[in-house]
Amino acid sequence: MWLRLAKFVLKNRLPLLIVLFAATAVMGYFASKVTLSYEFAKAIPSDNPKYLDYVAFRQKFGDDGNLLVIAVQTDKIFDLRTFNSYRHLESALKKVPNVESVLSMPSSIKLRKNELTQNLVAEKIFADSISTQAELDSARAVFFNQPFYRSLLYNSETNAYLMGVRINKDSLSSPKRTRIVSDINKAVTAFEDETKITTYISGLPLIRTLVSDMIKKEMGLFLIGSLVLSALILLVFFRSLSTTLLSLLVVLSGVIWSVGVLFLCGYKITLLTALTPPLIVVIGIPNCIYFINKYHTGFLASQDKNKSLIDMVSKMGVVTLFCNISAAIGFAVFALTRSAILKEFGVVAGISIMLIFVISFILLPTALSYLPAPRPAQMKYLHNRWITCLLLKIEQWVTNHKGLVFGITGIILAVSVAGIFKLKTVAYIVDDLPKENKIYTDLKFFERNFKGVMPLEIMVDTKKRHGLTGMRALTVFSKIDSLSQYVSAQKEMNKPLSIADGLKFVKQAFYDGDSVNYQLPNSSDIAFLGDYLKPGKNDSSNKNNLSAMLTAFIDTAKETTRISINMADVGTEKLPLLLSGIRHQTDKLFDSTQYKVTFTGSSITFLEGSRFIINGLKESIFYAFILIAVCMLYLFKSARILVCSLIPNIIPLIITAGVMGWMGVPLKPSTVLIFSVALGIAIDITIRFLVNYKQELPLYNNDVQATVSATIKSTGLSIVYTSLVLIAGFIIFCMSSFGGTISLGWLTSVTLLVATLTNLILLPVLLLLMAPKKKQQL
Repeated sequence: MWLRLAKFVLKNRLPLLIVLFAATAVMGYFASKVTLSYEFAKAIPSDNPKYLDYVAFRQKFGDDGNLLVIAVQTDKIFDLRTFNSYRHLESALKKVPNVESVLSMPSSIKLRKNELTQNLVAEKIFADSISTQAELDSARAVFFNQPFYRSLLYNSETNAYLMGVRINKDSLSSPKRTRIVSDINKAVTAFEDETKITTYISGLPLIRTLVSDMIKKEMGLFLIGSLVLSALILLVFFRSLSTTLLSLLVVLSGVIWSVGVLFLCGYKITLLTALTPPLIVVIGIPNCIYFINKYHTGFLASQDKNKSLIDMVSKMGVVTLFCNISAAIGFAVFALTRSAILKEFGVVAGISIMLIFVISFILLPTALSYLPAPRPAQMKYLHNRWITCLLLKIEQWVTNHKGLVFGITGIILAVSVAGIFKLKTVAYIVDDLPKENKIYTDLKFFERNFKGVMPLEIMVDTKKRHGLTGMRALTVFSKIDSLSQYVSAQKEMNKPLSIADGLKFVKQAFYDGDSVNYQLPNSSDIAFLGDYLKPGKNDSSNKNNLSAMLTAFIDTAKETTRISINMADVGTEKLPLLLSGIRHQTDKLFDSTQYKVTFTGSSITFLEGSRFIINGLKESIFYAFILIAVCMLYLFKSARILVCSLIPNIIPLIITAGVMGWMGVPLKPSTVLIFSVALGIAIDITIRFLVNYKQELPLYNNDVQATVSATIKSTGLSIVYTSLVLIAGFIIFCMSSFGGTISLGWLTSVTLLVATLTNLILLPVLLLLMAPKKKQQL
């Protein structure tokens, strides 16, 4: 079959090239239509209970991830000139398009009791125009007499002051978000230039925007870097500019098709699908090396160009097909998970890898047929002295030192298994950023001064319509206040904000602003406060009214209330422990027959998403093993060869996991990805070795010993060069700013290096030991 295909391709080379280039042009058009996803990708399926809780929360209270925070740390904030600059910053932020509101110390309010109308009037603590230091000092005293703002807008112990900027959530899911963040940064920079005070910025809108933009920029650089590095290796390898350019044309066509597939599947560019083009380069180059290497080897033997091309396609076609199938499986298994972000990546990568095979199968032989026959200088690499000496050394080890090979392998495996027991599973919302990066350092500033900015929400459902009205609501608010005190005692969590704090604010105002009365009203207080808690006539037009303050924490049915908490980015290892402690406290306070308490917010969905991705990736490795084993069994039709092929590819994964344990690299979405990717690519080496072994076996009268030696010499050269290209392609990721991407680069390179050694040393030893005693044949 493959011989007929080879003749068909060469006979119809011109029509096939025209069709291929025309199709590539069409895919290029589709690729130009692809857009970047500005949504925070769903890591958990839409029917997951945690996700449904989050949707329910957003329907009742709105989004929790649209608050950007700005802070300064200075003891001069109440100097008149500095204060006015700080107020001007607030005004500038309010003018930024799509900024909905700004909460800060200059716009803070107090409540004043109006006995005549029997309602509470919201008044600004700081007048719109303050011209003297005495006026500012007086307002300052009033501000510090409002416990409501303590730890919310300032930390008196560290002289840190916070400003909250709420951004339109729809704009955050669009290309506008980069411009919004840029405009906010301009206003902040102007404040810094004027006052010479360092400003800190954080919050999910900023983090998501800047991290996404950084990764998008890096992916473009990685694509260029992998192409340049691959070109250099190919140029050194083949000593031919035309062959190098042809190989680059193959992978560039593959990149265009991969982005076109992304559009045709209805997907957008996400942080994960952006990895596909560089990976296609890394996977496509080995196809070129193996095809061209076979062509040069055949031409060196026969000096017949046409015969060499037919031999190349007929013998390497099946090998390359199964190699690409195994690599595609390593990625496509992600599509079997229920995580949207993994599913999209798996579908696009799997299809793209198979398409790069089709492109290689058509473009390489047809283009080579038009090029002149290879010159002796271009085939000089076939007699590389350094690699030849290495392969001869490997042959001696395989033949004469089988026990030593097993002994060294056993020791390395024992050390690796010990390392696996040290392996931890942990991820952070702000993961992998360098410690000196401003996003990271600013986040740590907020954690030191305000205990963090990551949102956690607790919903308390009374299971009764209007269950939060009347005297019965006092019991609920008292329980919420007790829970808030417990949460405040946690060093990783800021003081919660809830309806209880609003009622304390009201009671203080009722008793003429005395901070001693900043307490939850009791049943006696409610008798006096009742009329003051009713909305006033002008409430609908007053943005700072009491009604708005209270209803922000109670749903329209007055059945459910929220407790909003800002917390540190403690990671997926510590967060469950904190949540368990809070859950234990809620179980003591709220009877489950009367109340339903739900933990939600971005922190919860991130935790659940990380678990889901990691578990999904673990499952994908299992599926990859099963599917690759089926392919190997079909290809070689021998259980013995199947065992021989899988062992050299399981060992590199164990060693990599051990290295991660000893090096302190945790299991997280970016690092678990390594195992499926590396398995799919590393099995490529095994297939090429075993197919060559099977083809050579009849030529050596089924002598396993002689065939193994010949296979090491004939296949080893292309395996070494291919491994160098693969390792170089992944090493380029080590230039990233993100720890996870760096880990993906060097750990995948380690896995591929170990896989190369196990397939060149351990695999031949296994073939020799497991060969039939009487008949040395498959």
